[in-house]
Amino acid sequence: MSGPVSPPDTGVELSSIAQIALRARDLERAAAFYRDVLGLRLLFAPPGLAFFDCGGVRLMLGGAESEEFDHPSSIIYFRVSDIHQAHATLTERGAAFRDTPHCIARLPGAEIWMTYFSDSEGNTLALTSEVAAA
Repeated sequence: MSGPVSPPDTGVELSSIAQIALRARDLERAAAFYRDVLGLRLLFAPPGLAFFDCGGVRLMLGGAESEEFDHPSSIIYFRVSDIHQAHATLTERGAAFRDTPHCIARLPGAEIWMTYFSDSEGNTLALTSEVAAA
């Protein structure tokens, strides 16, 4: 891509993400991970589902509706202000990280840091932080 391109004027504006769904083969185990390890607030839990608040975006955990959806998800990147502290805290709570926080990009005035881990259901998650350049 060569730069920002304005979308066509279709009368539809997609301005934010309302909800993300993750497959959970063991809903009780998955809900405990998101509540107790990640510290997300449980909003409500109808039969077979659990909804959490993630900074105004609902995170829905539930079984796959069909075989085609029965697989780990795309990566969800959680923004944190202090990636090293968040990594340490989540590790203490039982999160299994695949790596340690590391710089993936140096931009004018800032660095982008990342670290990856898995939830209890095998979905890949990440922490990301934008740090002022030294």
